[in-house]
Amino acid sequence: MLQTRKDGIYVDATVGLGGHAAGILQRSPGCVLIGIDRDETALATARERLNEYGKVHLVKEKFSNMKTVVNNLGFYRVNGIILDAGVSTLHLKAEGRGFSFLKDEPLDMRMDQSQGLTAEDVVNGYSERELADIIWKYGEERSSRKIAKAIVYARNKKPVRTCRELAEIIEKAVRKRGRIHPATRTFQSLRIEVNRELEELSSAIQSGAELLDAGGRFCILSYHSLEDRIVKNAFRELAKEGLFNIITRKPLGPDREEQKTNPSSRSAKLRVGEKI
Repeated sequence: MLQTRKDGIYVDATVGLGGHAAGILQRSPGCVLIGIDRDETALATARERLNEYGKVHLVKEKFSNMKTVVNNLGFYRVNGIILDAGVSTLHLKAEGRGFSFLKDEPLDMRMDQSQGLTAEDVVNGYSERELADIIWKYGEERSSRKIAKAIVYARNKKPVRTCRELAEIIEKAVRKRGRIHPATRTFQSLRIEVNRELEELSSAIQSGAELLDAGGRFCILSYHSLEDRIVKNAFRELAKEGLFNIITRKPLGPDREEQKTNPSSRSAKLRVGEKI
């Protein structure tokens, strides 16, 4: 869908461990690849993985600032952008990052560990109403008020410090197990709040649309309905303004074979727009 070529300039706005970037460079040797990530640990891995390729620029920055990053490198138009909005395997598996409710580690959830706000700050500092609002808004959790009340009750006895503590509070509050763990949506909402993910995504789409040259494609992978709705509506607005052709009228998803070999892809949705 990205339709890369050897003389093109491409942005991987969420370079992570370098998987998509390596795919672009292998498919179109000689192209310029600009990789952006706000996680220094991820960038270090990507640098090592992409070291064999020539025209690679890796920059620690938020993807909403991609236009500034690209301009600072001396480029003013690019031929394609890929943005993978999902939380990476690195974050879920890395020790001490606090993204997973399955681990007994500090509540952190910062993608950029130099920023101030952590999940622990949110859990222990937000009011009951604020907690309920973000758990509902960003997690679409029906038991948001019940969970927020339970968190405030627990933290009044002692601060909630770890992922496991929070997961146990949520489990006791909800008292039911469905297809997914009862803490899943709450942890998602906290991660989105800490990293300002939805605001970042909206800004990144606008920034990327301005960067793309005519015929350049913007490929965005999202993993839940909140992200996908933002992408869908932003692409529609750009199309109304006569700036984009929407390539994917409906989002593309992984086939059964990919879901078997890569279970984390099962909820992925790909939308693609092309600059006119």
